[in-house]
Amino acid sequence: MAELLSDELWGVIVPHLPKRKRRAKRKGGRPPVADRAALTGILFVLRHGLPWGELPRELKCGSGVTCWRRLVAWQKAGVWARVWRALLEALHQQERLQWERVALDGSAIPAPRGGSRRVATPPTGAKSAPSTTSWSINKVYRLQRRSRRRTRMIPR
Repeated sequence: MAELLSDELWGVIVPHLPKRKRRAKRKGGRPPVADRAALTGILFVLRHGLPWGELPRELKCGSGVTCWRRLVAWQKAGVWARVWRALLEALHQQERLQWERVALDGSAIPAPRGGSRRVATPPTGAKSAPSTTSWSINKVYRLQRRSRRRTRMIPR
């Protein structure tokens, strides 16, 4: 567990996790998996590219479904965006970011003012265009048709 989630990284992440509600004492059922164990399972699956169902039980992170549910819940709560910002700020304070190597891609970000109207998208459907593979065959066929017409028009 220590290799995937160091104490330093856990210290940065834990303030951004939502507080878990205390469960009433129930008879039966499994106890909830600790947040650190669930995060370790999430990191293991994402790092090794495994399906969620193949999370090794030896890690004691709960089942893959438990880790996946926690991942989705944290995504809905906005945890990952806050953690990402916190990590960037920590790296910036340590002067470990190389801002000259940063590239922005604005294709997924909407324009702040937007346009007054939508611009028409050119159609991408089928058009009558010359075929690049059979152009010479078509040309010969057309020439043959023209020559037949001319021969029929000649009086006998």
